Amino acid sequence: MKSDKIRGIIAAPFTPMKEDGQLNLSVVGKYAHKLIEDGIQGVFVCGTTGEGYSLTMEERKLVLHEWLRYQKRDFKVIAHVGSTSILQSAGLARHAGEAGASAISAMGPSFFQPTRAEELVGYCARIAQEAPGLPFYYYHIPVMSGVNVSMKEFLLQASDSIPNLQGIKFTHNNLMEMQQCMMFGDGRFDIVHGYDEVLLGGLALGAKAAIGSTYNYMAPLYRQLISQFEKGNLEAARALQRYSVKVVEILLKYRRGVVCGKAIQSLCGIECGPCRLPLQTLTDVEIHALQKDLEAIDFFEIKNHPDHLKLKNQSL
Repeated sequence: MKSDKIRGIIAAPFTPMKEDGQLNLSVVGKYAHKLIEDGIQGVFVCGTTGEGYSLTMEERKLVLHEWLRYQKRDFKVIAHVGSTSILQSAGLARHAGEAGASAISAMGPSFFQPTRAEELVGYCARIAQEAPGLPFYYYHIPVMSGVNVSMKEFLLQASDSIPNLQGIKFTHNNLMEMQQCMMFGDGRFDIVHGYDEVLLGGLALGAKAAIGSTYNYMAPLYRQLISQFEKGNLEAARALQRYSVKVVEILLKYRRGVVCGKAIQSLCGIECGPCRLPLQTLTDVEIHALQKDLEAIDFFEIKNHPDHLKLKNQSL
């Protein structure tokens, strides 16, 4: 198995739902076209943002199939297949391989959490072997999974036991550990940055790709951030990153980021509907207040036209 490393920005899409909580896959076509138009390089389906753990196995397969309708050479579809059941994860991995996904990924199980590298490697190896032709990315997100095994030790053990291991989706603020992973084996593995609000830090360490939720509705701003960083215009890149932090601060104001992010996506014209319990969807009153907060920082203009940050001379 040989695959190119991920490059650019990958969105972690929300899973659209109807008011009764059932899937609303008719939205995915419009959603995919908008992401492609915004210069997104792919999607990470049914992860944290996609409420993957709240969906049934059959629903996750249906969601993946719908996104795969829009997959092409420069728009990858990565399937998150992690769950608390190794057999379910293995089945989802097998399905993703047969369906033609670009890659698979799995976070560590949040119930009976692995505490040693060899336990986590064994879990991932069992999943990855079901789709030997696909790159496998471990999804490191301790804040959600509770699994905080050393990623350097994971790579040391997994590099010989998981032939299709491609890298790590690194959603953690331990940037020293992230750099250790990037250095491992002379850069052998693909370490993909996972926290949108500190993307600039990841770029400074050498990250070439990122997966996240705010890329769903702010891709032009982040593309501009990356461009300014690559040109050496650090002040401009910092201003763009500071603006993204302002947006994330609003996200955190309204319960969980997934809940608020789903509402923002709907306000941006892609109707994603409610969240599935135990997540509580924002009320109409909260959505109105959210919209006012976003308008106060000119979000609906700047998200598509990041150059207006300079024109408006905002103090960030």
